[in-house]
Formats: sequence, C-alpha cells, structure tokens
Amino acid sequence: MKKIIAILLILVLSTATISLAGTMDNRLNSTSIGSELQAKGMPLQELLDWLQKQSGIQLIAVPEVAELKIDLTVRADQSIAAVLAALQEKYSLTSKINETKMAVVLLQADYVSDRMHYGGKAMPSMAIRESYRISPEAPSPGYVRPPRGIQPPQWNTEEYKTLKDNNFQDVRTSPLSTFSIDVDTASYSNMRRFINTGKLPPVDAVRTEELLNYFTYNYPQPTGEHPFSVTTEVGASPWNSDRKLVLLGIQGKNIKTENLPPSNLVFLIDVSGSMFAQNKLPLLKTAFKMLVGQLRAQDRVAIVVYAGAAGMVLDSTPGSEKAKIIAKIDSLQAGGSTAGGAGIKLAYKIAKDKFMEGGNNRVILATDGDFNVGASSEGELTRLIEERRNEGIFLSVLGFGMGNIKDNKMETLADHGNGNYAYIDNALEAKKVMVSQMAGTMFTIAKDVKIQVEFNPAQVKSYRLIGYENRVLADRDFNDDRKDAGDIGAGHSVTALYEIVTADSPDLATSIDPLVFQQSQAIPSSDLMQIKIRYKKPAEDTSILMTTRVNGQSAIKAVPSDNLNFAAAVAEYGMLLRNSEFKGKSSYEQALALARSARGTDENGYRSEFIKLMEISQLLDTRY
Repeated sequence: MKKIIAILLILVLSTATISLAGTMDNRLNSTSIGSELQAKGMPLQELLDWLQKQSGIQLIAVPEVAELKIDLTVRADQSIAAVLAALQEKYSLTSKINETKMAVVLLQADYVSDRMHYGGKAMPSMAIRESYRISPEAPSPGYVRPPRGIQPPQWNTEEYKTLKDNNFQDVRTSPLSTFSIDVDTASYSNMRRFINTGKLPPVDAVRTEELLNYFTYNYPQPTGEHPFSVTTEVGASPWNSDRKLVLLGIQGKNIKTENLPPSNLVFLIDVSGSMFAQNKLPLLKTAFKMLVGQLRAQDRVAIVVYAGAAGMVLDSTPGSEKAKIIAKIDSLQAGGSTAGGAGIKLAYKIAKDKFMEGGNNRVILATDGDFNVGASSEGELTRLIEERRNEGIFLSVLGFGMGNIKDNKMETLADHGNGNYAYIDNALEAKKVMVSQMAGTMFTIAKDVKIQVEFNPAQVKSYRLIGYENRVLADRDFNDDRKDAGDIGAGHSVTALYEIVTADSPDLATSIDPLVFQQSQAIPSSDLMQIKIRYKKPAEDTSILMTTRVNGQSAIKAVPSDNLNFAAAVAEYGMLLRNSEFKGKSSYEQALALARSARGTDENGYRSEFIKLMEISQLLDTRY
C-alpha cells in the first residue's frame, strides 16, 4: 500500500511540474507589453528589467550575456514570448524556464555564436570590442568559422578528481593541520562556464579553495624579510552560530612588469582535431596574442604544436618581434589525433637549450586536456616534468573548451611542474590571466610553500579546513624539503578558511573517546593557534620558516572585515554547489547578502559577476 501511495505521489508531483511549466509558457505568450520601447545599445539585463516591470515575470540573463548591447524595437502589443523569440533570432539567445521556480526565465548564449569569440551575431559589448579593437563585422585574423548549426557534443567525457570534503578533526588527537598552498583558479572559471550555459557544475568540479583564490582581498603588502605578508581574522560562522571562522590570508609582493627578470617561454599548443571548436583554438589564439603584447625585448618565445606528431612552429624569438610571433599564432589550424607526450618533451628540450640563468624559464601548455602521452607512460612523463622542475623549468597549464575537458590531468601536470593551472572560458578571462595577472602567472617569488597550523586544545575543540582537499599533506611533510608544494607568484594572494569549534562552545562536532594510555596537558594560553609557513626562494632548495600566532581576543573584530565576509560568502556558495554535509544552515540568500555587503570598490567587476552567478545558481539549483 505504501509503495502505491509513493508512486501516486511521484505522478502527482511530476504532473504538477509539467502543469507549472505549461502555465509559465501560457503567461509568456499571453502577457503583452504595456508600452513601446526603442532599445538602442541597451544592455540586455537592463532590457529584461524593463520587461519584468511591464509583465511581472522575473527575467534574468547569465553573466556571459548580461552586458550584451541590444538594438531592438519592442511594440506595445508584443507578448513576452515574442520579445524572447526576437532576441533569439537577432542575437542567438535562448530562454529557459526554471521548472521549480516558475517566476523565472533564464537567457543564455547559444553555443555557436559565443559572443566572446566574435564569430556569430551575439557580439561583445562595445567596451570589450574597443578594448581589443576588433570590429564586430570582421573576425580576428586566422579565425575559422565553424559550420552553421554545429552543436555541442551530445556525449560528455570531462574528467574530474573525486573530492570528499575535509572532516572535523579533534584537537586532542590531531592538533596539526598541514597543507600546500594553491593559487590555481581553474575551478572558478570552469564553474562559471557551466552556469553560463544554464547548468550547475559537477560536484567534483567545485574546488572551494580555487573559488576563494579567484578574488583579490585587501591584504597588506609585505614589509619585512619575507616575500609575502600574513593576515589573520576570526569571526562567527554564518552557517553555524556555535562555530567560528578563521581566515588566513597570504599576500605576495607586487613586482612591476618592467622589473621582472627576462622570460624564456615555450608555448606548447594543442592543435589536434578536438581543438577546432570556437571556445578552443580561436579563443586560445586570442589569449596568446594578449600575452605576446606584454613581452619585452629581453623576453623570448618559441612555439611548439602537437597533434598526430609534435613540431616546432617558431624557434626562440625575441619579444620585440611581436608581428612575427603573432603571425605564427594566427597560422595555427586544428586537425589530427592528439599525442601530447612528444610535444611536452620537445617543448622542454627547447626551453633547456635556451635556458636563462636567473630568468623565468617556463613551458605554457594550452589544451583541452584530451590527449594521450604517446609511446611513453604517464609515469615517465611525470618524472620528466619533475626533473625539469628541479632544473628550474616550470610548467603552467591553460585549459580551454567544453565536453571533453580533462581537468584532473591538467591540474596534475601543473602541480608536478611548479606552475599554475587556469581555465579560460572567454576573452575577459584571457585578459585577466595573460595581462592583469601576468607577473604572478609568470614569475615565482616563493616555491614549495607549506602551511602548518597547530591548534590550542585549551581554546579549540575541533577544526575543519574548508577546501584544499587535494592539497592536504602529512604532518611530517612540513619539515621535509624534498616534498613538493605550491608556489606563489608576484602579486598573488592565497586565502584559506578554517571552521572551528571553540572550547566554550556546546557544539561537539567530533565525538572521540578520551585516550586510555596517554594524556595531553594543554599549556595555558589565550592563543587559538600557531601558524607556521615554510617556503623556498625560487633558486634555492632549503626552506625558510615563518611563524605567527593568532590570539583569540585580538583577532576577533566587532565588525567582520570585507575580507572575511566575502570569503565566507564564497565558501558558503561552494558548499551549496557541492551540497556539502557541513553546509549547516547555509543558503543562497545568506551567501548573497554577505557577498553584497562585502562587494567593496570592485574595480574589475569580478565580485559583481560572482553575485550574478550566485543569483543564477539559486534559480538552477533544485536541491534547496
């Protein structure tokens, strides 16, 4: 009987959902505009806001197209459905009805006419076009228009490492927390790519530390002997009133581009058949030409490509010969199978032949990650990358595309190569990585940076590191200089959050029985924890120790800083996307309120975009 009732209930709920969707369709078709509007150069979201006031139906655009300039005449007798159809016809935009939050229509960019690649009708905003001086009528040199009507692949072979959230640790038995720093940002831009196509990202694609480190925070520049400063703050946990958050912020020293040492770069570019799509090789060309624009006469660049075989397109060339380098980039075409191992070996050989003492010697691999290693094994390839890393040649990885991203492989390669991993989903992200953050991306100021936090059992019962799941180290690795860890580039910042249960909290979090054969005695202290950081100078193999303590009284501020509030909002959003067992009373409403309160000056608009992404995620997420 119970089984029959359950089946009937499912049928009723399914019918209700279909009925609701049908009702929204009816509203879109039957609701007419009350007045005429001449939208000339109007941002898409502004047009949608006007339509919402006219109709009472909530309309929202994903960040990718929200600022798209619209030229459209809206008649007084048109229905909302007719306006959406006109937007689809003229700008290749599509609408999506959320089946559980029926007051919403989500507009998204069509896959073919990605506005950031200048190939379809949906063009970037005037500000973007002027920034890159590209005419909407003329694609960039070397642009290859795909066949009309091409659709994203119906299969999905993307790969991500399985991540399990860090658990709470009892301070009595596990007082030390040790991890490698991480300045990668690929997870954030990859997450944004999913949201911009109207989907939530896979749980394992969400690495909370990379969401946190996508943003800059108001940390002070270093003033002492160390190449970075350390900032700490303690505040209440927004999602659990019985717990607190501890923020740990590291800020690398800024170095002006003109003061950077010379660079010996090898662009290693995947030109296999899988790179044909708009958001792969065409976008890749745009990104690398931006980087070329930043090169100085003392810098050198070589270009290696690989498909069925590896080959050198450009021998090492001075940065002053920009036209020559750009011409070679423009000439690249996609086709063939993918044997990445041979390409990496050739790129390292060229980098070694042109090695610059005291310079930035780096291979920059750009790929969708869908490659095999050829005749050699992955183990052999990893050893090669590690050997060259130890010789001072680092490897950075740039990911492109969708449908076959091998995120797990690209992250691993960058980790072994002492480089960073970024995912580029549009031209603005290319500008962020290749122009705005070039110094940090290209020049390492501290390598093998490890953090070890010792919690005081007199003040803290238990703790949990938020994110960094695949960066956790054994406690003994902290003092082992042979153990590889993450690197900090010039101007980079690193942010980490701990959720702690204080000694006076009623929250238990963990329930480990007292030990029988040993007892520990806490040393009286008002400090919550001691933070130790080990790092090496880029050209040295012996680590340097930096130590600081966090006092439970002085670190707590009456009003949390924007740093803590915004980091908490990002962490809360990450837990919601991952549906973490530790999310407590997390909600999109709460995370949005925190983020809005801590938006700050937001010169580049990254925090405003993040808020928009959270708003869209709230509409897409049917779990809450």
